[in-house]
Amino acid sequence: MNKYLAVYGKPRYLGLVEHEEEIEKGEALVVESVRGKELAVVVGAISEEQEALYRQMRSMLEHSDGMAKNSEPVVTDLAFVDFASDGDLDDAEEYRSEEKNILASAKELLLPHNLDMKLIDVEFLHEKRKLFFYFSSEQRVDFRAYVRDLAREFKTRIELRQVGVRDEAKIIRGVGPCGRPCCCSYWLNQFSPICIKMVKEQNLALNPAKISGICGRLMCCMCYEHEVYREAWEGLPNPGSKIKTPAGNVVVSGIDISSNCLRCFIPNKGEVKVAKDKFEEFKEVVSGGGEWAEPEEIVEEPPFKMQDIFPKCMMQRFEASGAPAEAAQVKRRPQKVERRGGNDAERENNQDAGGAKKKRRRSQKHEDRQPREVAEGAEAQKPKRAEAAKRPREDTAQGADERAEKRQQHRRRRPAPKKNDDGAQTAKAEMQQ
Repeated sequence: MNKYLAVYGKPRYLGLVEHEEEIEKGEALVVESVRGKELAVVVGAISEEQEALYRQMRSMLEHSDGMAKNSEPVVTDLAFVDFASDGDLDDAEEYRSEEKNILASAKELLLPHNLDMKLIDVEFLHEKRKLFFYFSSEQRVDFRAYVRDLAREFKTRIELRQVGVRDEAKIIRGVGPCGRPCCCSYWLNQFSPICIKMVKEQNLALNPAKISGICGRLMCCMCYEHEVYREAWEGLPNPGSKIKTPAGNVVVSGIDISSNCLRCFIPNKGEVKVAKDKFEEFKEVVSGGGEWAEPEEIVEEPPFKMQDIFPKCMMQRFEASGAPAEAAQVKRRPQKVERRGGNDAERENNQDAGGAKKKRRRSQKHEDRQPREVAEGAEAQKPKRAEAAKRPREDTAQGADERAEKRQQHRRRRPAPKKNDDGAQTAKAEMQQ
């Protein structure tokens, strides 16, 4: 008999299903749970060891935040009924669309009862045999009258389940501060107890906005690396501890996991890193009034050759040029040297050398510049200019008379100057004359 782990319900309850045949991961089943007949999705096959671990979670109270008193345990036994057909999956989609309207109607029915409760979500079971309402509240609520109104409105069996704020985020789903979906909404199946001590040991800022999830509680990811930090702090003072010295108190501010060093703040010196195995020596030196000398870091040469860094094409070029392979180096741009340093004589020599270079560049440009006129073209234009200068101007008496007549005709075409009533010419006419 094969055993499989399955997920069912909107709160993502876990169940164990037994079946003789092999079931693929992600296949939908019709199962019988403590709530009734419903659909479940197979997560995968599990071994006996894994089953024993899941069975141990049954008695743990960390799977919720203590507000859901009547909720199902973490893992339950499911009875296999049948494989889900296409009609069952289509009906489930229709139920999801109807649940939105049912939730809105249920919130309207809640208003006249004035109950201190918040409706979170609604869930239909298979074939609409039961309707579940999930709500959150800070105290116990007497909702018997409200249940009668719901049963009269929706004509089915009604069951209300009180859940906590962490289960509320698990049901509604959302995006965490990291930008990814909340862990509890798609893979986390158990809520672990989280305290503020975990935050302090991991050197995180005690800012509620940064260490709290959308549920308002400490984020579940605070416990992922807690074991690593707990082992690192073993045998060491707690973060924030002080060491009394003649110059003042030295504060242990945190620990660096990557380098396995403690970060200690020394007055008038700043923060220094102390190796974990040398902390007792550091404590004795500082307590006695001595100064802690940080060990120099030994930089070892990399155990590789240039052939491992440069591509083959570059190495072939160096080999073709006759240079050894170890001499291959990346060419860098030469850095500009500041000329402010040195005495006055050196600066004058540099300026004279720069001026001589500029003069040589200008003379070279002048020599390379081509003339605007070609010599052959200039020689060809000279005869034409000489002939034009020798040609006399044809200014006969007849031509002079014609020009005088044209000037006279041009004067006649001008309009006569205007006169006022008194017969005086205007200032404009006088200016023309």
